[in-house]
Amino acid sequence: MITLAMVVAHLVRFGPADQDVTVFGAFSQVPLSYLPFSILGGLAWLLLLGAYHTYDESRLGSGTDEYKRVAGATLVYFGVLAIGSYLLKVQFARGYFLIALPVGLLLLLIERWLWRRWLNRQRTFGRFKVPALIVGGSDTATAIARELTRRGDTEFALVGACTANSVTGQMLGDTGVPVLGGLDDAKRLIAEHDIDTVIVTASRHMTPKRVRRLSWSLEPGRRHLVLAPSLVDVAGPRIHSRPVANLPLIHVETPRFDGRTLLIKRTFDIVASGVALIVLSPVMLAVAIAVKTTSPGPVLFRHKRIGKDGEPFEMFKFRSMRQNADQELKSLLEKQGTTDKPLFKIENDPRITKVGHVIRMYSLDELPQFINVLRGDMSLVGPRPQVQAEVDLYDDAAARRLNVRPGVTGIWQVSGRSDLEWEQAIRLDLYYVENWSFIGDMQILFRTVKVLFKPEGAY
Repeated sequence: MITLAMVVAHLVRFGPADQDVTVFGAFSQVPLSYLPFSILGGLAWLLLLGAYHTYDESRLGSGTDEYKRVAGATLVYFGVLAIGSYLLKVQFARGYFLIALPVGLLLLLIERWLWRRWLNRQRTFGRFKVPALIVGGSDTATAIARELTRRGDTEFALVGACTANSVTGQMLGDTGVPVLGGLDDAKRLIAEHDIDTVIVTASRHMTPKRVRRLSWSLEPGRRHLVLAPSLVDVAGPRIHSRPVANLPLIHVETPRFDGRTLLIKRTFDIVASGVALIVLSPVMLAVAIAVKTTSPGPVLFRHKRIGKDGEPFEMFKFRSMRQNADQELKSLLEKQGTTDKPLFKIENDPRITKVGHVIRMYSLDELPQFINVLRGDMSLVGPRPQVQAEVDLYDDAAARRLNVRPGVTGIWQVSGRSDLEWEQAIRLDLYYVENWSFIGDMQILFRTVKVLFKPEGAY
C-alpha cells in the first residue's frame, strides 16, 4: 500500500519521468533523484508503523485502536518529514507529499479493514484463535462466557472454566463452556491445555493475593492474563485505566447527550438528510408513483411514534399496506398469539401490498423519514422508533432509549431487523445510547448499505 501510494503520488505530480530533489546548504544545490528518497521514505514509514505497535496481535481484529495507531504513525511520519526537509533545506515538491499522505493513509486503512474482515471471517470457522481459560465466580464466569461465545469472531477459544462454586463437569449456563475444576486447579489446567490467555472475572474468591500468584505462575511473554470487570455493553473508548496510589483503577466515563456531541450529530443529520433527499428524489418519485397506481389510498403513511424525552411525533413512510390496516392489527396479533408481546410485527402479513413487499424488503418505504430528520424528530442513526404501547412496557433501563432521538437506521437495523427478540432489540439500543460516537454512526451507516441488499428480517 505504501509503495502504491508513492507511485500514485509520483505519477500524478510528475508523470512517468523521474525528477530531482534539490538539496541546498553544504551541498550547494546538488540534484538527487526522487527514487532513493521514496525507497528510504517508504522503509521509514513501515518502521514507524511497527514502532506504533500496529502489528501487535492484541490490537488486530476488533476496536478502533489499530486504525488510530495507523493514522497516528502516518501523520507523525509526514510531520517529521516536513520539519526535517525545512531544517535540512531539502526542497521536496509539496504536491508529491500532499498526494502521498491522504492516498497512503486511505490505502492503509482500507487494507487493514479488508484484512480485519478476512481475519474475523476465519475466526468464525475456529481459525486464528487462542485457547483461553476463565477463572472466577460462577455467575461472573457465565456472564463473560456468554458474551465471548455469542459472537464467533472473537480471538478467544474458550477451553473451559475454573470456578469457586461449581461442580466439575457442569456447563456454565447455556454457553457450552465446561467447568474443568476449582480455582486451585487453574495452574495445573493451564499447563495441561496449553492455555494462552487466562481471563480472571470478578469474584470475592479472587482476592488480590490469589490473582497476583496466578499471574506469577504464567510464563512471561507466552501466556497472558486478562482481568474482566463486571462490565458488559460498555464500549472501549469509555474505559480508561488510571493508576492511583499503585492501584490500577478503571475509569468508566458516563455517557453524555449534550453540548458538542449533540451539535456534531445534529449538524451531520441536517447536511446528510438534505443531500439524501436531493439525490434520492428520483427513487422516491418512482416509489410514490408505484404506491399510488397499484392500490387505493394515500402515498404517505403517517404514524405516531415516541421520540426524544418521550415526546410524540408523526413519522412518515411510504404506504406499504392496504387502507385501514391498523384496524386489523389486533385480530392478526390474536391469531398469531402475540397480543401480550411487544414489537408488534406480523410475519407473512396479509395487509401488505405487492409493491409494499418490495419496498419493505429494501427499506424504500422508510425514505420519507429523511424529512423527519430535517425536522428534528429523528436522527439518521439512533434507537428504533417505537409506538406508545411499546414504550408503556419500558422499565427504568429501557427508558434510557428516550435520551436520544430515534433513528432512520441503527444498530438494530444491521443486527437482524425484525428477526430480533424484544430483549435483544432493547439491549442493542441501550448499547448504542450508552456508547454513542460519531465514528460508530459512520460504521452503522456503512453496514446499513450492505443490509439493504439482504432481505432477511425485513417484513
